[in-house]
Amino acid sequence: MNENMNEKFEKLQPYLDRSVALGCALTLFNWDGETLAPRGAFEKTSKLIGALSAEYYRAVINDEVRSLLGELSAPKEQEKLTALQRAIVKKLLRQYEELEKIPPEEYQAYQELLSLSGQIWAEAKENNDFAAFAPTLKKIVSWQKRFAEYTKKPGMSLYDVMLDQHEEGILTAQLDEFFGKLRSAVVPLLKKVTAQNSRIDKSYNSRSYPVEKQREFCRFLAEYIGFDFERGIVAESAHPFTTNLHNADVRITNHFYENNLESAIFSVIHEGGHALYEFGVDDELTLTPVGGGTSMGVHESQSRFYENVLGRSEAFWKPLFAKLKETWPDQLADIELSDFILGINKAEPGSIRTEADELTYPLHIMIRYEIEKQLISGEIEVDDLPEIWNEKYREYLGITPENDKEGVLQDVHWSTGSFGYFPSYAIGNAVAAQIYAFMHREIPVAECLEKSDLAPIREYLRKHIHRHGCTKNMNELLTEMTGEQLNADYYIDYLTQKYTGLYLSRQ
Repeated sequence: MNENMNEKFEKLQPYLDRSVALGCALTLFNWDGETLAPRGAFEKTSKLIGALSAEYYRAVINDEVRSLLGELSAPKEQEKLTALQRAIVKKLLRQYEELEKIPPEEYQAYQELLSLSGQIWAEAKENNDFAAFAPTLKKIVSWQKRFAEYTKKPGMSLYDVMLDQHEEGILTAQLDEFFGKLRSAVVPLLKKVTAQNSRIDKSYNSRSYPVEKQREFCRFLAEYIGFDFERGIVAESAHPFTTNLHNADVRITNHFYENNLESAIFSVIHEGGHALYEFGVDDELTLTPVGGGTSMGVHESQSRFYENVLGRSEAFWKPLFAKLKETWPDQLADIELSDFILGINKAEPGSIRTEADELTYPLHIMIRYEIEKQLISGEIEVDDLPEIWNEKYREYLGITPENDKEGVLQDVHWSTGSFGYFPSYAIGNAVAAQIYAFMHREIPVAECLEKSDLAPIREYLRKHIHRHGCTKNMNELLTEMTGEQLNADYYIDYLTQKYTGLYLSRQ
């Protein structure tokens, strides 16, 4: 019987191999488009991407795969599969049920649109011209709503469908409660903290820091946290991101500003956290449908853990601060470690999400969450977005973005069709805090950082999260590691303790 079962799975294997190979090819096109491809190439290249996307669709959606998945998902047949094979069948079945309802010609047309939209967005942002991006965004929203209509289940809204694609089982009802709890805790704490901001001078951050020196220091930081340049590379793009082909080819990007030292430093630590996740996936999983991170929220937990929990701590910078000052002796001559720690953690409302401190960051995500819900439900239209965006920034953060480049055009996500993605950032922060609450019971985290020994931290995360790829979902990983599912209280406690310690206890 087992032999027969293996034969059935082996019949599925060529389709798995083909879909993974085509997915890697599409990833390479996306990477190239965001980094090195000439601007004039996109229109013609989009046709190639559309053709490859159509082949990917056919590799997954066909009668043979449907028949094999039906057989392999039967309870008696599941017993004959290995744990890895069961995980692959489960993942592929979920993907199949979503894709098969989308007509192939529509899928191809949408992928061609997305291959063009990123460059349209980048040019619109560069020119501070939302009107130039709006027609493309309208098309993307229309496609997204159409596809969600195809796949939504009873009781789900269209936006629920989009959320579920990024974090399985986390829908608007759970997120409304999650964000409500954060809002109740963060807003009053932020008021107390920002009342103390006058004593923190971080003007050092906007001094002139030559970009070439920033590149050198960021490469050092990437290696320092464990980025493997034998299996990964760093490039530059308009919006930093991480992608990969497998666990031996992981790619991150960064973006540099001469008058903003922190931006590139914390971007490389953030993207490095994503990269370490992909490096850590077990060899038997990589190049399979379960060979990547389990969800957007869990992936963000890793990047935010490295960027914030570790990267903005005093213990992290104790062994590094001398090198930072050696790199920029004139710019940082008057800055002590204590000044720097307060500076990199200064809580101050601003318009740019990626530059936000930990305390104001969830408010940026709440704004995007509320806007997306309204946009997908039809309460607002694409043309309303700049005004709605600015209104919500005034309401939540008490500021108005100077222009659309610093407002509604600042994020790449909508140009990639990633509606429902933004809440993953807030979930990721909460997961990172929950992981940390349990990690430091088993590992002397601060001591490891002060000794420049990050290996125990990497191994802890690899053991509990990275190696599993997406064979387990977020709550399964958390339950095995911490004994409970996602619990926002850890995040609230983390922010309260950190900012009370940094600000209020030093009055």
